Amino acid sequence: MTTRISPRSGTAFILKKGQKLKVIDPEGEQVSDIYCFNAIDKKEYLSSGRSLDYNESVEFKKGAALYSNRSNIMLEIVEDTVESHDFLLTPCSVDTFKHFYPDEKPVPGCHGNLASAFSNYDIPEEDINTTFNIFMNVDISPEGKISVLPPTSKAGDFTIFEAKMDLIVGLTACSAGESNNFTYKPIEYVISD
Repeated sequence: MTTRISPRSGTAFILKKGQKLKVIDPEGEQVSDIYCFNAIDKKEYLSSGRSLDYNESVEFKKGAALYSNRSNIMLEIVEDTVESHDFLLTPCSVDTFKHFYPDEKPVPGCHGNLASAFSNYDIPEEDINTTFNIFMNVDISPEGKISVLPPTSKAGDFTIFEAKMDLIVGLTACSAGESNNFTYKPIEYVISD
């Protein structure tokens, strides 16, 4: 069954070890932030630093593993039609909007939407760290400057993750203008055994 996440919102759910999570961009050029915790011990959570270190790359595609703060694999990318994702930048938040979009009314952003969704699992907001930003197109210049470019994902593109432990997963349809080419669209997902 396909579940739809409305634009600029998020959800959280249980993903069991061995299950697959297919994240779909139904309309194209839409980022989705994912973050997760060990369902048995919530002090174990997704780590950007460990994942960058152990993959020895800032690029994540089929075969890449996403590690926890305890160096355990939480998710593995088993299929990927885009192969353009980001694991450097923090989830957008009210403060992000104040910083980058001062003329816009701030919205909760991915951080706020994840905090709301994870509250159903008694996970406090301060436990949310750097998310894996599915379909996000980030360029790093030779001088080290970071630029957020429009996603390369087209309508129907997807990434499939396999859970390597029981997880509490948070997933969003990103709210930041620059990340989504200044349009806000839904994200879909499917969980399969």
